[in-house]
Amino acid sequence: MSGHPVDEHVVRALVPRVIAALVGRGADFASAEDAVADALLDAVRTWPADPPRDPQAWLVTAAWRRFLDATRATSARRRREERVDDEPGPGPVSARDDSLGLFFLCAHPSLTASSAVALTLRAVGGLTTRQIAGAYLVPEATMAQRISRAKRTVAGVRLDEPGDLATVLRVLYLVFNEGYSGDVDLAAEAIRLTRQLAGLVAGRDDGGAEEVAGLLALMLLHHARRPARTRPDGSLVPLAEQDRSRWDTDLIAEGVEILQAALARDRLGEYQAQAAIAALHADAPRAEDTDWVQVVEWYDELVRLTDNPVARLNRAVAVGEADGARAGLAALVELDPSLPRYAAVSAYLHERDGSVDEAARLYVEAARAASNLAERDHLTRQAARLRS
Repeated sequence: MSGHPVDEHVVRALVPRVIAALVGRGADFASAEDAVADALLDAVRTWPADPPRDPQAWLVTAAWRRFLDATRATSARRRREERVDDEPGPGPVSARDDSLGLFFLCAHPSLTASSAVALTLRAVGGLTTRQIAGAYLVPEATMAQRISRAKRTVAGVRLDEPGDLATVLRVLYLVFNEGYSGDVDLAAEAIRLTRQLAGLVAGRDDGGAEEVAGLLALMLLHHARRPARTRPDGSLVPLAEQDRSRWDTDLIAEGVEILQAALARDRLGEYQAQAAIAALHADAPRAEDTDWVQVVEWYDELVRLTDNPVARLNRAVAVGEADGARAGLAALVELDPSLPRYAAVSAYLHERDGSVDEAARLYVEAARAASNLAERDHLTRQAARLRS
């Protein structure tokens, strides 16, 4: 191994464990994160020539030294130094893994969604501030400020305090839905972190393990369709028009297997229901082979679990496919027209019902309200197609 570069993926997997170890020993979160960042720089310099037998123990020891050095640096921090233990010598670290607590800390309910996402990617994902800024297309200084504010917000929260797994899952799903920007594939990063979380919650008897599995299955099933989701010019390809031969069958098989194991434990949650819908789409060789009756049944379960208006909106589309456009429009009437994508769904169902002029008008309306350029261009083309 001597002379080989440090494996970035191995090191990043250790970051949350090392931060959690320092916080467990009495370091505050912000100082622990800074100390681990310094220890990682030391690792990059020394490991190629002298790789440690136990990388995690090495990082914990090096980061703890950095923390103590910083604590001793100013008189303002001397009081905190009196509360910490003496510096531990090199050797094995505690077998306890506080990484789950770190997930909870970074997705703390007191944080905004954007701050929780940034802090999770920084502390749990091990990404640099520059990488996160590039992924979200904001200046590095802006992202650094966001992360610093998030650290201050959770400064007094202990890792042994109970955390909210549902909040962690929402944060990871937010990361996944950002997709790809800059030099970081956030969808792949979200899948990696969710796999890690699944290992940490295995064996829980409160339904949490099943919901983490449901989210992982949902991510895998959506990610499997990624190669077919856009054309070479970047334009969107609707699900019904995608070349299904380009879907990743290995990811689909893995997602379905994970989902089936979760469903078998009979602790249904919203992510399992969403994954079941995605699995039905993945199971259809052609769009017209989709089992829309079952899709509607799963949307009924999802609405029962969440009463989410977006789930009701998607259910209206499924009803339109299963029972006809008129039935879909009837389901749509019950919803708030200000919902995102309401106009797009209404346009689609009106077109299916033969109301071409009304569908074209609604596609234009939907394009004006679109949240991104690719979606706006797609909806504009739909309107132009009908008007021609």
